[in-house]
Order: sequence, then structure tokens, then C-alpha cells
Amino acid sequence: MAVIHQTTITPSKLEMLTSWLPSRPWYRAGEGEPRLTKAGGFRLDDPEGEVGIEFMVVTDAASGAAPACYLVPLTYRGAPLEGGEHALVSTAEHGVLGKRWVYDGCHDPVLVAQLLALIEGRVQAQAQSISDAVDEEVARSFTGDGPVPADLTTVVDHRDRTELSAPEGTTLLLHRILSPGSDGPADLPEGAVGHVAGAWELPDGSRARGLVAVLRG
Repeated sequence: MAVIHQTTITPSKLEMLTSWLPSRPWYRAGEGEPRLTKAGGFRLDDPEGEVGIEFMVVTDAASGAAPACYLVPLTYRGAPLEGGEHALVSTAEHGVLGKRWVYDGCHDPVLVAQLLALIEGRVQAQAQSISDAVDEEVARSFTGDGPVPADLTTVVDHRDRTELSAPEGTTLLLHRILSPGSDGPADLPEGAVGHVAGAWELPDGSRARGLVAVLRG
């Protein structure tokens, strides 16, 4: 399992996202730049131990009438992702690992493969800030037949989600704007064969649960 280093990263994750989020189609613009706070998330392990994988939730107090909670899947690499220039969020200096290239994980095949493995039940979600600890708040389901095709190479951002699709029709929807609500298998939209749900903290300090990703066969 991945080791979580208790160290600094410069610029910080919130500083990186403050610069990057306004460029996204699903960003809910308010007055001025984003005012972000960390609200939750979880990690997945790269079987090769090379790529850091984090599903980060941030709340933006400057998003308008009500704070918006964004899901931001990120990958952290020790070298550039080939062909990934369009998905680069930032570069950063890690206090232990040195220079890191930080990517929008929806465009990183390592993150996509491990998210599918999570949906299928082949791996477990890990705590965001503690080494070797399962995140018990993350739930998943899968009712499909056999392994999910991993060639989800077409990535399209919409106003509230990012859609990854494969040539044969499989789609994976990541909810970029998180909303509290029902998150069990019985509550999934028509055509769904799998899902991931998680928890995050609301601005008033209470905990919310909701869908993070939905798989359609």
C-alpha cells in the first residue's frame, strides 16, 4: 500500500487547484478567485507503486449563492505522462519525492484502471491521509459481467460531470459537482452496472454522502 508522507508540497494542492479550477467547464464561477478548503476524499494504490492516486474533494466558498463541492481526481507522477500535456494541473516540489507532475486523473490510465478495479471489488479505497488504512466510508457496487473494458480513452467534460467512454459503449461518469443524496445500488440511474460513493464534510461541519462515479455498461 502507498506510504503517505507527512511533508510539504510547493505549491500546495489547494494553491494548484485555485489556479486550475476556473479553466474547467464544470467550475461554478463566483466573485473573485476560488476560496478552497479540503472537504474529504480517498486514495487508490498503483500496483506498480509509481503513481500517486487521490480523489480529492474541495469546497469553494466563492462559488455563488452556496458553496460548491468539487470532486478532483489527481495523479502524482515522478516524470511527465506521455501525451498528457493537456491534462497537467501543475508541477510541484514534494518534500520527500522531489519534483512531481500533477494531472487531472480522468486522463491518466493508471487512475482509470484502478477506479474500475474499485468498482469491480478487486481493490479497496484507502484513507486519504493515513498509510495502510482502508477508507470505510467509500462504498461500491458492480452487477456487470466480467472485467470492465479499460479502454475508456474518450474524455469529455460537461457542466457537472466528466464522461469517459469506450468504443463499444461503456461509459464512466464522474460527478464533478457533488451533491448529498442516496448512494446505494438501488438508487442508481437506469442502465448503471456499478458505482462508487463517498463522504465529505459540508461547510457547517456535518458529513454528507453521495455518488462519486457511475458505470454504465
